[in-house]
Amino acid sequence: MDIVAKYLEPRIASQLATMELRARLIVEGFLTGLHRSPFHGFSAEFSEHRAYHPGDDLRYLDWKVLGRTDRYYVKQFEEETNLRAVIAVDRSASMAYGSDGSVTKFTYATYLAAALAYLAMLQKDAVGLALYDDTLETYYPPRARRSYIGQLLAVLDRAMPSQTTDTARSLELLAERLNRRSLVIVISDFFDDLERIATSLKHFRHDHHDVIAIQVLDRRELDFRFGIAATFRDMETGEEMITQPMQLRAAYSDAVNRFVEQLKAICYAANIDFVQAITDQPFDRTLREYLVRRQRVR
Repeated sequence: MDIVAKYLEPRIASQLATMELRARLIVEGFLTGLHRSPFHGFSAEFSEHRAYHPGDDLRYLDWKVLGRTDRYYVKQFEEETNLRAVIAVDRSASMAYGSDGSVTKFTYATYLAAALAYLAMLQKDAVGLALYDDTLETYYPPRARRSYIGQLLAVLDRAMPSQTTDTARSLELLAERLNRRSLVIVISDFFDDLERIATSLKHFRHDHHDVIAIQVLDRRELDFRFGIAATFRDMETGEEMITQPMQLRAAYSDAVNRFVEQLKAICYAANIDFVQAITDQPFDRTLREYLVRRQRVR
């Protein structure tokens, strides 16, 4: 394995000292795996004209076009045509779970969010960050400055899981903050009321935002291989139950599969991209999904 590409492995990335270093090496490891780099770069050079809208900066008004056509146009620069992305990370207590040998779902989510932000920086896209539990805890609006990415990564590095969750309410509050078309990337286990989540996701689509729903799960949440006996504790309420996993495995697997399929169906019906990320898998799969989606919404 390439010495940089190895940092696509979650457990290896977790050994790095800072979020900025993790993000950089995850992205560099990802890029070494591509046959050709899609990152051709952008400049802030003139791209095209667009009609003037009230509130536009008058410095960019094209007076020559006004003189010739008696119409108001502003110069649109290449950086204005790039993507605006907002990465929303679930920091509720259920995200703190991690089985033996795996990073927690929240750790995986923050590393993934950091890598996506770093990719956005390489593309000179504007990127913002939201952290939520039962409300919109933290919100940084999209910016394209390189120094801003460092600020976002520092926030992710300090973030910790909280307690209860209300994904639907938090996403509704986020939707109210977005006044321009954006790509909204929601990273969560989505362990909440799916009907209400569906309503909040559709709110983004109604406002013409593009959405990627990334469901982060631990491998044990899918296969329920916990041995002969185990004590289960609700991460949000603290309630405990002693049971025999082998007897429950079939019923549990059916319930989890139904939940995931319902979430997929919600996303499909609303024209939302769905990606499932497992915490023992390298990060490159999800990063590829991001690049595919990015090309669609440019």
